Amino acid sequence: MSIIDSPSLQRVGTYLDLAAFRQKLITTNIANIDTPGYRTLDIDFADEMRKALDGAGAGDPLPRQIPLPTERPDGNNVNVDRESLLLAENQLRFRTGVQVLRSELQRISIAIREGR
Repeated sequence: MSIIDSPSLQRVGTYLDLAAFRQKLITTNIANIDTPGYRTLDIDFADEMRKALDGAGAGDPLPRQIPLPTERPDGNNVNVDRESLLLAENQLRFRTGVQVLRSELQRISIAIREGR
């Protein structure tokens, strides 16, 4: 195992991959707001992260339909307010992951510079 392929970097990578996957789901939900019969999809981020860290998550997580109390007559249940809130939350989550990644890379950079 190299220093670049450390467990901490792998965990941060998994975190960012899940955040990117969820971002895709949220934006897909918003894009389908006018699609008749479209059902909101999402993942449980914390649960999927736990599965990935335990080694149980192989590949992309499986999104599930979210039962929401509001549904239009055409069968679409996308709630733009909910999706906007999730989008903002997920962006903060992704930024946090990037900050952790920067910190890990700085730590590696310091180790390389001090090793000269």
